[in-house]
Amino acid sequence: MPYTPPPELASLSLAEIAELAGAQKLPPVDQWDPQESGDSEMRIAADGTWYHQGDPIRRPAMVRAFSSILRREADQSYALVTPYQKLSILVEDVPFVAVELESHGEGAERTLAFRLNTDHLVVAGADHPLRFGMDKPQPYLQVRDGLEAVLARPVYYQLAELALEEAADPLGIWSDGIFFPMAAD
Repeated sequence: MPYTPPPELASLSLAEIAELAGAQKLPPVDQWDPQESGDSEMRIAADGTWYHQGDPIRRPAMVRAFSSILRREADQSYALVTPYQKLSILVEDVPFVAVELESHGEGAERTLAFRLNTDHLVVAGADHPLRFGMDKPQPYLQVRDGLEAVLARPVYYQLAELALEEAADPLGIWSDGIFFPMAAD
């Protein structure tokens, strides 16, 4: 069955974005405890590129499939998990990149929706907070269960511009009823 990516965020209403984000079904990797383990010989570079045995994975469908079975382990490592097998995967920074941002509303009524490099949609809020740190110039978005996305530079600039327009004190941005200060955590 061919993959149909979600439409451009700018062409969707907030309700449509929320519906698409809520409809994304992922395997219950947190419930699986496979006995067999090993090394996937894969890594995710800091720019979001997935590699297998040193070569980039060029098929977006394969990256999407692998990303759906990615899990963060208790020791902060990463693994690709099925009911029967758990394979370690090296992640240089975080596994996802937020490549598109759509903003609806203003101030405390604002909602921010992000498209990841895997075409998953995430609405920033209580379940998906934004994190701003001192050690790196880019913010991060909680995606699910300890997995984060770094905001691509153009997305970060767009977010910063929105925050500067709002001129909140302290500087920050609202999404889905939550204020995220743009200062060190």
